Amino acid sequence: MRLRLPEERPTEPPTGYKIAHPVLSQDGARAGFTGVSLGGALPYGVLADASCVYGLRHRAPHRRCDCGFHCVHDRTTAEALLCTAEHRTAVLLEVSVLGRYIRFERGFRYARQRVRTATVGPCACGAVAAALADAGWGRPGWCALAPSCAGCLRGRTSVSPAGFARLAGEGLRVVAGDGLRPAGGGLPPVVGPGATEGLGVPELVAEAALLQARLDWFQSQLARLGEHGPGGGPQG
Repeated sequence: MRLRLPEERPTEPPTGYKIAHPVLSQDGARAGFTGVSLGGALPYGVLADASCVYGLRHRAPHRRCDCGFHCVHDRTTAEALLCTAEHRTAVLLEVSVLGRYIRFERGFRYARQRVRTATVGPCACGAVAAALADAGWGRPGWCALAPSCAGCLRGRTSVSPAGFARLAGEGLRVVAGDGLRPAGGGLPPVVGPGATEGLGVPELVAEAALLQARLDWFQSQLARLGEHGPGGGPQG
């Protein structure tokens, strides 16, 4: 006799939590995420449908397969995954579980999702992240990003949280997590879909900090080149 799973008909989509790496397309026109485990080779957008990573033709999630998106019920459980060395630069996602799903003790495996909020952790130096910068790795056509403060950018390809939310679209909110805030205030913690309709004062402050960091880096490079003079040798 074939056992049937009990059916649920929720009045609203369940909420789940997961971690992922933010990614930026090669042409800089799109933003999304890539998973940290089974589906890590397949970047996805804010609103996305799952497919079988093994190339099988069944619909995800299949009861006898591992395919489908995965998330946990509890935010604290997802945050704990960020403690491992390989996941320190990942972001915390709050998602709406859409379509067919299978409920487990600790989470869901499901067919479709909408990423509602992405919480960005601190820079590697401990400061609040001012941008998402090139992490030094990626997937074909996609560059992985990691949280960075303005002082640690050093000319790397980067996008502000407001810019990432704008490129990702679909109403995504980007939240800056805890960190050491610089004296005098620092960057605002939240940017969101309002950036698509024109940047406000908080977003402009973040963009200005990003531009200032790039300007400081270029000035330091010009100063270094100036020390050697036009012929390449040291002046003096």
